[in-house]
Amino acid sequence: MPPSVGHSLPDALFSADAVRQIDRYVIDHQGVDGFELMQSAAHAAFRCLVRHWPKCGSVLVLCGAGNNGGDGYLVAASARRHGLNVRCVAVAPAGKLSGDARKAWQKALADGVDVLELEALSDSLLDDLFSEAGLIVDAMLGTGVSGAPREPFAALIGRCNQAPAPVLAVDLPSGLNATTGAAEGDVVNAAMTVTFIGLKAGLFTGQGAAVCGEVVFESLDTADGVAGSGQKPVAARRDWDSVMSWLPPRPANAHKGRFGHVLVVAGDRGFGGAGLLAAEAAARSGAGLVSLATRPEHVTAALARCPSVMVHGLIHGSELPSLLDAASVVVCGPGIGRSAWGQQMLEQVIASGKPRVLDADALNLLSGRVAVPADNHILTPHPGEAARLLNCLVSEVEADRMAAALKLQARYGGTVLLKGAGTVVASEGGILDVINGSNPGMATGGMGDVLSGMIGAVLGQLGDGQKAAVLGAAAHLAAADRASEGSGFIGLIPTDVIDALPLVFRESESYPEAGEL
Repeated sequence: MPPSVGHSLPDALFSADAVRQIDRYVIDHQGVDGFELMQSAAHAAFRCLVRHWPKCGSVLVLCGAGNNGGDGYLVAASARRHGLNVRCVAVAPAGKLSGDARKAWQKALADGVDVLELEALSDSLLDDLFSEAGLIVDAMLGTGVSGAPREPFAALIGRCNQAPAPVLAVDLPSGLNATTGAAEGDVVNAAMTVTFIGLKAGLFTGQGAAVCGEVVFESLDTADGVAGSGQKPVAARRDWDSVMSWLPPRPANAHKGRFGHVLVVAGDRGFGGAGLLAAEAAARSGAGLVSLATRPEHVTAALARCPSVMVHGLIHGSELPSLLDAASVVVCGPGIGRSAWGQQMLEQVIASGKPRVLDADALNLLSGRVAVPADNHILTPHPGEAARLLNCLVSEVEADRMAAALKLQARYGGTVLLKGAGTVVASEGGILDVINGSNPGMATGGMGDVLSGMIGAVLGQLGDGQKAAVLGAAAHLAAADRASEGSGFIGLIPTDVIDALPLVFRESESYPEAGEL
C-alpha cells in the first residue's frame, strides 16, 4: 500500500534546522527541561507503538547517538515497564553518549532494559534479533545527519528493510534528509513515522513520500514555541480535503460561459491519445467549454471518444489564432512532439498571451528558448523535463525538489508544478506548496496529460495559477486513489482517473439557497 498520513496534521512544513531552532527556543526561553521534552517525545512514540501494534510480541529498538537515540532508549524503557519483551541495540557506543541522550540510556538501564552494544554482537545474533522481532523501532539517525549513512548504520538500515517486522521510525526514517526528502544512500522503509514539534518538509516529498508510511504528528505542547521562535515554514502541506473549498459554488442559474473555455493544443502524428486524455480531463473537471486542436487524422477518434469536445484538425500553426481568440485558457504540449508542427503550435500559443498550461514537449521546446513571456503560465515538468529546463542532471533535481521548483519559477516565472511523489508547486514570491500523498499506480504514460487538462479547467474557473496548480494536482491524486480502490495499482490507467473525477469533484459541490442567487 502507498504511504498514508495521520489525521489532524498541520499544514505548515518546516526545515530540519527550523524545527531544531524551535526546540532550542522552547528549552531556553520557555523553561522546558530538555530531558522532559525527550520523555514527552518517547511517550508519544510509545503510544503509537501500543495503539497500532498491541500484539507485536517483541520489540527491537535501534538507538544511535544524540537526541534521536535518546528517544529510542526511553521508548525501550516504556516498553519494558509495560511488560513487553524488548531488546535494545546501542548502534552508537553508549559509553560515548552525553547530555540528555546519556540520561535516557541510564534510565533505560535502570528500568531493566537489556541494552546490547552493537560492536559486541555477532552477525548470527543480529540475525536472530531481527528475525525474532515483532516490531522494530528506528531511532538511529536524526535530523542533524546529512549525506549517505555510514557504517554501521548503513548495514542496519539494510537489515531493517529485509526484516519481516514493520518499522516504527522515531521523528524520521534513518537515512532521509528531513528538509529535502532526498536520500543519498539507503533509507529505512517505515510503516509509520511519528514526528515531533514541527512537520519536516522532507517527510512529504521525494523519497520521504515513499518511506515514511503513515505520518503521525505530536506537537509536545510546543505551539507557543513555534510562534515565539519566529521560525517560518518552508512550504504548505496540501491535500484534496484542504483545497476543495477553493472551487466556488455553482448557482442554479449557472451557464457554460462562466466556467472558462479551455483550448487543448495537442497530439502530433502518433500521439493523438495525449490530446484526447487532456481534453476529456478538462471536460470532466468543470470547464464550460473544451476545444481540441490536433492533427486532422485524430478528429474522428476524438469525436467518438468525447463528443462534448469541439475538435479541430490543424495542418499548420497559422490555423490556430482564430481558436486561440475564442479560448480563455490554453493547454499546450501533450503529444505535440518536437517537429515543425509542434514548434508552430507553441509559438502561436505563447504569442497569444492567453493564460496557459505548458506540459510535455512544450517544455522540451521551451528549454531551447532564450526568453519566454512568463506572467501567466503554469509549467508542469516531471524531473527529466525540469532537468532540461535547468540544464542540470535529474539527480540534482531530485536531491532538492523544492529548491529545483523555486529555481524553475525564478527562471521562467509564472507557476511551476514539479511532478512526482509529493508534487511541489512553486509560485511567485517563493511560495511553496507540497501535495500530500503518492500513488504508485500513477507511474504510467498519460497521467500527466490528464493532469494538464485538469489544471487548465481549474485555471479557467479560478483565474489563479497557484490555486489551479495545487487544486488540480490534489484532485488528480484523489481521483487516482479513488480509482485504485477498485482496480489496484498495477492495472490503473489514465482513463480510470478521468472516470473517477466526477466522484471526486462531487465532494466539493455546494449549491447556494435560492435566496443567495
